[in-house]
Amino acid sequence: MNDNNKSSGSTGGIFWTLLAVAFIVLKVTHLIDWPWVWVLAPIWIPVGIVLAAIVIVLIVVLTKETIRSLERRNRR
Repeated sequence: MNDNNKSSGSTGGIFWTLLAVAFIVLKVTHLIDWPWVWVLAPIWIPVGIVLAAIVIVLIVVLTKETIRSLERRNRR
């Protein structure tokens, strides 16, 4: 297989990682005076978005399964 055909999704990960490293360097060198929660935001915000999407999908799937189960029970 050819390793040159990587997905474009990895480019986004590299961007967020480099941004986080840049913010950490700026914070440690006292060039910015941000709270650590915002310095580390490039790490936790994408993770939070993915987790929120997973929770939403799980809620939708569980709701549909509950409705199907109730419909089957009512048919009997």
